[in-house]
Amino acid sequence: MIHQLTTLVMELLTLIKNIVGSYGLAIVILTGIVKLIFWPITHKSTVSMNKMQSLQPKLKKLKEEYKDDRMKLNQKMQELWKEEGVNPISGCLPILIQIPVFLVLYWTLNNAPELKDSSFLWIKDLSKPDTVAYIFNLPLNPLAFIMAGTMLIQQLMSPTAADGPQAKMMLVMPIIFLFFFYSMPSGLTLYWTVNQIFTIIQLFFTNKKIKAEKISDSKAKG
Repeated sequence: MIHQLTTLVMELLTLIKNIVGSYGLAIVILTGIVKLIFWPITHKSTVSMNKMQSLQPKLKKLKEEYKDDRMKLNQKMQELWKEEGVNPISGCLPILIQIPVFLVLYWTLNNAPELKDSSFLWIKDLSKPDTVAYIFNLPLNPLAFIMAGTMLIQQLMSPTAADGPQAKMMLVMPIIFLFFFYSMPSGLTLYWTVNQIFTIIQLFFTNKKIKAEKISDSKAKG
């Protein structure tokens, strides 16, 4: 099953490459296609997370009111979520759905002989890290740093209901991913970087739309 999926993805990637003339550009286009497929789910998740964020004062009040009755607190929280039409799990849905897609792309790009010696921008070989120099015998791979930077921007733009240690953990994720991707094939790092850039663009327009709707609702109530 895995072999069939990776073969299918590689055939699609090669088809795009034959049209545009570059595996690097083909990865960018494939990332865009994947992002478009998941766009409605990601949009719905962002809207729901914004609503969850706006409910934090009410949730805090409930936690204070029912701090000694966990069962009653959970019941009241469920009632509040139902009343406001939000699902606390929906924020994780896009990530959960994209994990299988990422794994298939990882298996495909991590073992693709077609990417060997394929260049893109400053990347000389998409099947290897994009090392441009060595500092104290340590490789300098700029794409991994760009990827971590886009992840940080995406984290800062994303609405979150997390606080305390959980919020701090989310901000540490770009560093974890930096180390994880640093020695990966640049083709895979390119996919994740472009995916983050598309996510940032989507968040910008979604957040702008939500903000405009809030201003419109406020004026209507006023």
